[in-house]
This record gives sequence, C-alpha cells and structure tokens, in this order.
Amino acid sequence: QVQLVESGGRLVQAGESLRLSCEASTGSFIVWTVGWFRQAPGKEREFVAAISGIGGRTFYADSVKGRFTISRDNAKNTVYLQVTSLRPEDTAVYTCAGDRRAVPRRPDEPYDYDIWGLGTRITVSS
Repeated sequence: QVQLVESGGRLVQAGESLRLSCEASTGSFIVWTVGWFRQAPGKEREFVAAISGIGGRTFYADSVKGRFTISRDNAKNTVYLQVTSLRPEDTAVYTCAGDRRAVPRRPDEPYDYDIWGLGTRITVSS
C-alpha cells in the first residue's frame, strides 16, 4: 500500500521559514500530481499548493503566493513545500496528497486526490 509521509513542521516565530517534505513509498509517485493542503484549528481544510507530474506545473492558493514554493525531487520520491515569512494565520496541520493523474484536473480540489498522508503541524507564534 502506498504511503505518504510528511515531515518538517514545528513551532516557529513569525517571519521564519521552514521546508516541509512529503516522501512517498512508491516510485510511481514521480508522475503523480501532488498537493499540499492545510487545516487550522476550527477551520475547514484548504488548498495550499500543487505540482503536476508532467512538466512540474505549479499551482498556489492566493494566500500563499510569493511566500510558499512547491517543488519535487523525483530521485528521492519527495515533494517539498518551502514556506517563508510565516504568519500566525499559517498555523495548521499541513498534509500532502497524491493524485495519480500526471496532469491534474482540479489541483485545488481535495476529492481529486487518492492518497493522503497524516500531516505535519506548523505552529507560528507572534
């Protein structure tokens, strides 16, 4: 069974940066579209960013454009989310998800993703 494992979240101060990782247990991951979503306490899950399996096209939520960068290292079966200039409102559990389509249909739609990790928590103090 394919697994996605996130890492990199921790407690930080506002303005700091982190790099989150999403590592897959299968090599076929390299052609998947991979998305990052987050869920803050008491709020609904929201789309953060995604990267396609073909061409590495990237997609971002307006709230993170210019601050977050998604990338992938296919040799390591890993997708990264570089998060910079963190704000208290970025506090959430960040979860990666895999869509077996190499070209995403709706990269911001959670229901298009087949496999989900358990998440990694970022807490941003002011």
